[in-house]
Amino acid sequence: MQLGFVSAILPDLALNQVLALASDAGYDCVEVMCWPVSKADRRYSGVTHIDVTTLTDEAAAQYVELVEESGVSISGLGYYANPLSPSRDDAELAVTHLEKVIRTAPKLGIHVVNTFVGRDWTRSVDDNWPRFLETWKPLVRLAEEHDVRIGIENCPMLFTADEWPGGKNLAVSPAIWSRMFEDILSSHFGLNYDPSHLIWQQMDAIAPLREFADRLVHVHAKDVRMDRARLDRVGILAHPNEYHTPKLPGLGDVNWGQFFSVLTDVGYRGPVCVEVEDRAYEGTLGSRQAALWQSATYLRNFMPTLFAE
Repeated sequence: MQLGFVSAILPDLALNQVLALASDAGYDCVEVMCWPVSKADRRYSGVTHIDVTTLTDEAAAQYVELVEESGVSISGLGYYANPLSPSRDDAELAVTHLEKVIRTAPKLGIHVVNTFVGRDWTRSVDDNWPRFLETWKPLVRLAEEHDVRIGIENCPMLFTADEWPGGKNLAVSPAIWSRMFEDILSSHFGLNYDPSHLIWQQMDAIAPLREFADRLVHVHAKDVRMDRARLDRVGILAHPNEYHTPKLPGLGDVNWGQFFSVLTDVGYRGPVCVEVEDRAYEGTLGSRQAALWQSATYLRNFMPTLFAE
């Protein structure tokens, strides 16, 4: 396995600085954000450490050289928009840019792209399904043509008023993953697995590692602290931000010992990337850097160094 982090937490640093920090803190890799250059419309979005819209072959070669010199690899390219937005213009922009990210990845020697499936949050899962297939079958074919594996993160995207009540991502549960993978059989279509999202949905975060072992493309390491007393008061139909808080690994309710035990048992040998979304560490660049150092120190206790190469 390779320990990494998601570059979205460092929007104020250039890629060479991100890689230097990763090297100093003992990380093996970084998931690099590739949003279109624009103003962010939510937290952790709009971060561009590689601009795929203007990337020339010469610039791609320079990035490859930079990565080699740093000793830190790129675990995947990340772009987390909503390809199934009820706004057809927004959806088209998301799909078009995702296609650019997929086409660009091999030029950088990268074969993983992480994203969301998306969702029209005003409609049911069943009502979203025809459009899901219409949108994603061509995207997966494109990934196959470019030898890229797509990792779908399982975040419900249910944290702001306009995302309520359906959320902006279909891929939130094992039942839906099974349906997705039955309808799109390609091995180039899998999961960017984050256990924290299952925890706050009151679900088992460990068992799916076994069921979907062959679909694990990438893994996010983020923790979550549940406020049980608050949940008992407001109930699961309340807004999720009322009863859960994203935290650094080790500061929440994910059982990381069990998680890594099963992850190694099922044969996963890929990247595990820290995703910092802990507001207690977001006040300054220094505190965000400290969050990455702290997370690396903690998670190295569980990382099998035998598989570090």
